[in-house]
Amino acid sequence: RPQSAQYGSCSLRRMSVMEALELLDQLVDESDPDVDFPNSFHAFQTAEGIRRAHPDKDWFHLVGLLHDLGKVLVLFGEPQ
Repeated sequence: RPQSAQYGSCSLRRMSVMEALELLDQLVDESDPDVDFPNSFHAFQTAEGIRRAHPDKDWFHLVGLLHDLGKVLVLFGEPQ
């Protein structure tokens, strides 16, 4: 079943962006398993770095914050 069909309706679970960021903290990222800080910290760190480098591009700040949110799908059975 295509992922767009499975997740496109967003009916699996409703959550806020902050709830999704908190869920990221339950994961050990296989691409970076030795990191000692929460995954949400990486999202905020990325957004802040982009804000400093590109203060006039608020849409880019948001992209930095959201860029890893898809990883929460591992909690619903998707592989990393």
